[in-house]
Amino acid sequence: MSQRIVQVNELIKREMSQIISREIEPPEGCLITITKVETLPDLAEAKIWVSIFPINKAKEVLEDLSKKIGNLQRLLNRRLVMRFVPRIKFLFDRTEEETSQVENILRKIEKREK
Repeated sequence: MSQRIVQVNELIKREMSQIISREIEPPEGCLITITKVETLPDLAEAKIWVSIFPINKAKEVLEDLSKKIGNLQRLLNRRLVMRFVPRIKFLFDRTEEETSQVENILRKIEKREK
């Protein structure tokens, strides 16, 4: 991955985090975090992975992001000083869910060994 793409990924992550914190009203007690941004080498698209806690609110939050993606894209376009701003796409980061499953399995094993 080129240094330019790494810089673009970090820039999009920082700017989109600020935009989401101002523009998206999460459900009560919900936390939305951008965990990773992956931009195609031709800058055509940027995949933005979001972590949502609690996990049971993920569908609701992703639907809200999808409904507002045009406005979020427009706000990002205004903030980035680039010739081509990648088209954004939101994806759910399942790392938290997978980590929770592994922790539960480890607890069960630990209880059996006692």
